[in-house]
Amino acid sequence: MTEPDQKSPYGPGFIAACITLTAILACGALLLFTAPSSTPASVADQSNRSTDGEGGPASEPPSSQDRAVSNTPQPAGEAVARPRGSTSSGSSGTSSSCGLPDGEQATPSSRPPKADLWEISRRVVVPRSSAYGPGKTDADGFRRCFAHSPTGAVYAAYNVIAALADQTKVIPTATKLMVPGRDTDLLLQAVRKETPDTASTPAQVAGYRIVDADRDRVTIMLAMPVQTEFMSATFTLTWHAGDWHLVPPPDAAAVGTPYSQHHNLNDFVEWSGV
Repeated sequence: MTEPDQKSPYGPGFIAACITLTAILACGALLLFTAPSSTPASVADQSNRSTDGEGGPASEPPSSQDRAVSNTPQPAGEAVARPRGSTSSGSSGTSSSCGLPDGEQATPSSRPPKADLWEISRRVVVPRSSAYGPGKTDADGFRRCFAHSPTGAVYAAYNVIAALADQTKVIPTATKLMVPGRDTDLLLQAVRKETPDTASTPAQVAGYRIVDADRDRVTIMLAMPVQTEFMSATFTLTWHAGDWHLVPPPDAAAVGTPYSQHHNLNDFVEWSGV
């Protein structure tokens, strides 16, 4: 793959679009991606309900924002060699917190993994798989428990965008989502000073790029549409306490940095439920 197109990454038009399309909390706390259009009608009109990955009803309260979108499987992923070894100092055990098997350890860098269905979670369309997760959904809609594999981390990364989409739940979400420590504490302190934005509409993820992956730590770029181009955010997830957790940015910087602008998705694996 070629490197992302970094020419004029934040030109005037792009910045204007981001002002409209994103809600940025002060102090560089959390960047929540938004889009001008409402949830697609083709998504909102679906009526099939999802399960929590254990054969029973999902624990999210029934609503039009949490319905299954499609049960059409995506193409099976190619097996790509995965870097060996672990650089994560935050790893805590190898077993999944809800009993999901580790499964295939190949890195899905060329083709997308196979999703059982796509669902709406907090207005963001995300994948679900009986093999990769999420295996649990909390009463507040937070989705957790993913397979201990690079593919499980990809599923978890998509759900990071959904988890952060509801700014009224930022504090409990960040507490569950992020690895405990100083940087998470600083982030929570900054967020507590802000007033939640309830008017913005989250953007949908169009594709991903795995920057680096090993047994317990995966860095992923997620691309989201901004007008006729794409903006990417970068997330590092580490295996902690039996699940993938988001590594917080240092010193309460914006979640998702560094950001990049892309003219197309040539450097990404296109994978989306919309």
